Amino acid sequence: MSKNTLHVKSCEKIQGELRIPGDKSISHRAVILSSLSCGKSTISNFLMSADCLNTLNAFRQMGISIQQVGNAEFVVNGKGLNGLSKPSAPLDMGNSGTGMRLVAGVLASQNFDSIVVGDESLSTRPMKRITVPLSVMGAHIETRNGNYPPLDIKGRQLAPITYELPIASAQVKSAILLAALNTSGTTTVIEPVQSRDHTERMLAFFGADIQRRDTSISVMGKKELTARDVVVPGDISSAAFFLVAAAAKPGASLLLKDVGLNPTRHGILELLKRMGSNIEVREYLLNENELSEPRGDILITGGQLHGITIQGADIPIVIDELPILAVAGALADGVTVIKDAKELRVKESDRIAAMALNLRAIGCEIEEFDDGMKIYGKIPFHGAKIDSFGDHRIAMAMSIAGLFLHDGTLIINNTKNIDTSFPDYETYLTTICS
Repeated sequence: MSKNTLHVKSCEKIQGELRIPGDKSISHRAVILSSLSCGKSTISNFLMSADCLNTLNAFRQMGISIQQVGNAEFVVNGKGLNGLSKPSAPLDMGNSGTGMRLVAGVLASQNFDSIVVGDESLSTRPMKRITVPLSVMGAHIETRNGNYPPLDIKGRQLAPITYELPIASAQVKSAILLAALNTSGTTTVIEPVQSRDHTERMLAFFGADIQRRDTSISVMGKKELTARDVVVPGDISSAAFFLVAAAAKPGASLLLKDVGLNPTRHGILELLKRMGSNIEVREYLLNENELSEPRGDILITGGQLHGITIQGADIPIVIDELPILAVAGALADGVTVIKDAKELRVKESDRIAAMALNLRAIGCEIEEFDDGMKIYGKIPFHGAKIDSFGDHRIAMAMSIAGLFLHDGTLIINNTKNIDTSFPDYETYLTTICS
């Protein structure tokens, strides 16, 4: 296997115990809020992925002292809301849309100008969803062709707003709330349905003046944050690949340790249960000094899944897990339908088109819609050569499909971007398979 190719064969038995690497979303936010707080914070179980390290390095470029003191452990010496300094070069966020959009929110209210860039894939991802609300606050952000990176940000004092999100998006919500931290007055974001709430939880943990009422979140700006230590739970979006592998394999037994169980993120568990999966969860008891992110152990035993419809309010809380849920649907009895997921068209790849193309390549029957797909389950998989389109979640989802081949080998090309979210993924895959 070359670094950019993954070869997968059928797996007879899936079993074992895994400790999943740190949560990607929480790792991004821990660096950002630690840097904007006053004092020294320690971040433990930080996700050592390219995406999160790019966010970390961006704040180093802006004058924040960040030292690695252990395996996946960093000490961040925060300088407060106005402690960042003008970077001497563009901030490179690599492949991370989360990193770019959140950092843009921070930079919009600073007293210096900055440029934020990304790799080829990130440079094709739309940015109007953040530049529009930030511009309403008074931000000045120039983009390529009016919508795409790089972002040329002219830092200035912003004004508070009340903004209704047209679609539920944790990234857009977070960009506005982060801009609001350094803005006088109260800024309010109203969601159509609740999206993942890591930013709100962490803002409260660091001492921000934040209130939530139903789907309305308000932040009173100009209150300095207090440094806090953050222990990052395992990433449930990364765990999802192994959850599906075990759920769909009769006789499988897999224990995943210390996984994040945030109610706005654990939709994968609820949907797998709806598909007939046997899942047991043991949630840890947190103390008052810990970040209020539920976490615990997940035991999943294999059986026969059945098709379901995934739509509406399901979508915002499983948006990252939809590629692997498409694989679950292909392994299930009956038909699985995914609807209301047009957002997948503008991820690291067009995930609807990519999953439909790749599942067809291994023998599946798929109907593709503008906002999702219909998957006819239990059609035998066969080996093939496919492309992940540089999308880490497409690569990992299809690698799980490869464990269920009836014949041949699945060769997945263009897989180096797995490192953006799950370093050493292939080792984990090998560990559970016998």
